[in-house]
Amino acid sequence: MNKQEQVLLEFRVLFNKMAWLNKNKMEDSLKGYKPSEVHCIESIGKHIDPNVTKLAESLYMTRGAISKLTKKLMEKGLIDSYQKPENKKEIYFRLTSLGEAIYNIHEELHKEFQERDRAVFEQVTEEQFESMLRFIEMYSRHLDAEIKKQGISIN
Repeated sequence: MNKQEQVLLEFRVLFNKMAWLNKNKMEDSLKGYKPSEVHCIESIGKHIDPNVTKLAESLYMTRGAISKLTKKLMEKGLIDSYQKPENKKEIYFRLTSLGEAIYNIHEELHKEFQERDRAVFEQVTEEQFESMLRFIEMYSRHLDAEIKKQGISIN
């Protein structure tokens, strides 16, 4: 196995371990909500004036999928939609109080998981962080270019 294959395999293994370790706690704390719903709630909570396009871009989903997802979240009373007086064409989303509660639970779980893993990150030097972040940014730019080259559009 060459270094490239090893890095990609280890990324997958690492991601799968994190997902497996976090899964039960997430499912217990967010019972009745699918991961896609929780991630959409998270994205709405983190963005200013999120609309279908912004959500599709941040979640790497199609606009059609986001439309279905936001409709389901509105039916569950987790989000509502609004328009700005100066732009009656565009529809934006915001969390309801129930959506805020789900958002806060999700954020607290992430903090708990970060705290669990703090011992590892405390051992990483600033130089190592910078190196890892440079690699991730370079790889991400490459994948963005590939997405663009293939004409794949989330819009």
